[in-house]
Amino acid sequence: PSLHDWLPENHLARFMVDVVESLDLSAIHASYDAGDGRGQSAYAPAMMVRVLLYGYTTGIYSSRKLQARTFDDVAFRFLSADEHPDHSTLAEFRKRHLQALAGLFTQALQLCQKAGLVKLGHVAIDGSKLQANASKHKAMSYGRMGEAEKQLKDEIDALLKRAEAEDAAEDEKFGKGRSGDDLPAELARRESRLAKLQEAKRALEAEARQQAEEKKAAVEARIAERHQQQERTGKKIRGAEPKAPDPDTETPKANAQRNFTDPESRIMPSGSQKGAFVQGYNAQIAVDGQAQIIVAVDVIQQTTDNHQLAPMLEQTERNTGAWPQAASADSGYWNPQQVEKIQGQGIDLHVATGKQKHGETGQPVDGSPVDAGEELSLRERMKKKLGSEAGRDVYRMRKAIVEPVFGQIKEWRGFRRFSLRGLDKVRGEWKLVCMTHNLLKLFRSGYVLETC
Repeated sequence: PSLHDWLPENHLARFMVDVVESLDLSAIHASYDAGDGRGQSAYAPAMMVRVLLYGYTTGIYSSRKLQARTFDDVAFRFLSADEHPDHSTLAEFRKRHLQALAGLFTQALQLCQKAGLVKLGHVAIDGSKLQANASKHKAMSYGRMGEAEKQLKDEIDALLKRAEAEDAAEDEKFGKGRSGDDLPAELARRESRLAKLQEAKRALEAEARQQAEEKKAAVEARIAERHQQQERTGKKIRGAEPKAPDPDTETPKANAQRNFTDPESRIMPSGSQKGAFVQGYNAQIAVDGQAQIIVAVDVIQQTTDNHQLAPMLEQTERNTGAWPQAASADSGYWNPQQVEKIQGQGIDLHVATGKQKHGETGQPVDGSPVDAGEELSLRERMKKKLGSEAGRDVYRMRKAIVEPVFGQIKEWRGFRRFSLRGLDKVRGEWKLVCMTHNLLKLFRSGYVLETC
C-alpha cells in the first residue's frame, strides 16, 4: 500500500512536508558534506527534521517516544517514509544540529509574514518560568557549600592520616611498598566532591559580582532620575537616596543556590503555584496581536524581566524587518533607560509601572491630560498614559495577546519542562517550541505553501 493513501489531503503531516521543503536546510547538509565518506549513510536530513518538527508540534518531545511513533502512528510513519531511526540517532541529530534547527525559527516566521499573519500593529511581551531538566533537590546553597567543603577537607585529612598510619604499620610488618586498597578510592570520591563544591562556590561568587554590577547600574540610574526630578520641581524627594553595592566586595547570600545537574538553571518562583519554587529558566516571548504569532524568543537565567524590554523588541525588528507600531508589557519590564530607548524608535509603548489588583483591566491612575506647562518624570508620564481611555484600551489587550500563547504551549502541547541542559541548548529548544507554535498557526490559517 502507498503511504500517501493513509492520510487525508488536509492533514498536518502533509503540511509539515511542504514546510520542510520550503526551508533552507543547507546548514544541516553542510555538516555531512564535510565528512570523510566512511561509515554508514546518514538518514536524509529533511526526513529527520520532519519527524522532529511534527513531534514538537504535537507534543511529542522524547526521542524514545518519537522512535515508537514511527512504528505506531500513521502520520509519523508517513513523515519518516517508513524508516525508523532509533532514539539515540534522533537525540544525536537534535543535539548535533540544534543551532541550525533553532535558526529555522526566522524562516518559519517569514512564512507567517508572507501569509499575512504578522502585522506588527501591537506586540505584547511576557515571560514564564519553565522547569529545567534538573531537580531542585540536587541544588546546594552557598552557606551549605561552605559547611560541606570544611567537612570534606576534614574527612580527606583524616583519610590521609589513616593511610599514613596504615602504611607505617604495613611497612613495619611486611616491609616497604605495601598499602591498603580501599583508601585511594575513598580519597578520590571525596576529592572529586570537593572539587565540584569549590567550582560551584566560585561560580556563585562570580554570579554575585555580576549581579552587583547590574544592580549598581540600576541604582545609579534611579539616582540620576531622582536628581532630574528634583531639578525640574525644585523640591527635594523624601527618603534616603539608594546606595549602590560594590561589585568587588560583594559575596553570595548564604541561601544562593547552584544546581549540580544543570548548573546554569536557577531556583525560581513558580508562576502557577503561589509560594512554590522550581528549578528552571525564564522563557521570554514577544507575540504579534494579529494572529498570536511569536516574533521574538529568548531564555534567561534571571527571575526578573526588567532587562528584557529593549532586547525583545530589537530582536522583533531583526526578525521581521520592522518595528511594531505599539508594544505592551507588565510592570516586571519597567526599566527607565530601556523605555526611553524604545520610545526613541517611535513605538507607542505601554509598560505598567506598578502591580495591578486582581480584576483591574487598566492601571488605576488619573488619566487626565498633561497640562502644557506641567513637567513630569518618565514614570509619571507613563502612569498618565495608561490611565487614559486610549492607554487602557491598548494595555488591556496585552493579556489577550501573549498569555494565551503560553497556555497553548503548556496545556495543549504539554511543554512544561526542557529536555536539554545548559542555557545555550535550552535556548535552542525554546526556539523549536516557538517555531512549531507558529507553524501550527500557519496551518490553521489555511495558507497553502508554494512548493516545487
